[in-house]
Amino acid sequence: MSRCPTLQKCRTLITSAYFNLYHVIGALLSLIFENMAEEKIILDNIIVEQNKIESSFLERNVQIDAYLPTNILRPENVSLLLINDGQDLPKMPFEEILDTLIAQNIVEPLICIGIYCGPERKMEYGTASQKDYKGRGAKAPQYTQFIFKELLPFIYKTYSVQSFKEKSFAGFSLGGLSALDIVWNHPKEFSKAGVFSGSLWWRSKGYKEGYNDATDRIMHNQIRKGKYYSQLQFFFECGAFDETKDRNQNGIIDSIDDTLDLIKELKQKGYSDADMEYLELADGTHDVTTWGRAFPYFLKWASKV
Repeated sequence: MSRCPTLQKCRTLITSAYFNLYHVIGALLSLIFENMAEEKIILDNIIVEQNKIESSFLERNVQIDAYLPTNILRPENVSLLLINDGQDLPKMPFEEILDTLIAQNIVEPLICIGIYCGPERKMEYGTASQKDYKGRGAKAPQYTQFIFKELLPFIYKTYSVQSFKEKSFAGFSLGGLSALDIVWNHPKEFSKAGVFSGSLWWRSKGYKEGYNDATDRIMHNQIRKGKYYSQLQFFFECGAFDETKDRNQNGIIDSIDDTLDLIKELKQKGYSDADMEYLELADGTHDVTTWGRAFPYFLKWASKV
């Protein structure tokens, strides 16, 4: 019995189309799951999600990584930690650090938000009230606006949070200065600052312009002229090899000198050792590896005080 050539041709076309559709669907599913893997990391105690916020203040899309606890028994005890230079956290790796500390019940579950810097990092970070002597930090006021008017509302809405037990802000180098500046100037919103190898040298004059330690370090001046807020607490980390500069030739590198001098200003303002923690790593350098080693100390300190 002979087969109809037209029917046979139709079957061939249908089979070919089905085969092609199968591979198209497979490719699409692979792409979807690949993108999901890039946007979400699931560990035992936390989930890491990526989001982008279109900022009108910064005129750019700001990427954030949200480190979300998976087991919240008492939502009223959940705190928020914002972290500048969030693009550096996966290099630590921060998700493993946080997951381990939560698993060991060393820290209470908290939401951490890593904020990626933009191409104008040296303009967005700094002190909002004053640029440095080279005009850097010119967009620090806009960055502060982004934090309060775009990022925090996004967090409350996206993660269905009514309020946090407390809010802290941390950062590294210039990002540490930025975090400290925001906490210091908004004590009703934030209660803790974490400053890792902070750029506390931030100054209003260059060395050749008559710079003076006592009058020209911008953050030190802010604290000196500011008010005492009993709820504020501070964590500082320095590495003995953060840098090699020693402008006053006292045998102590500038980053440590600037940090210890700022702690003195805080004590003059009324803060005690109980309100502050200073960690100096003897082999610490100005890099992500050192800050990753220091971060567990900060998280433990922030959780217990």
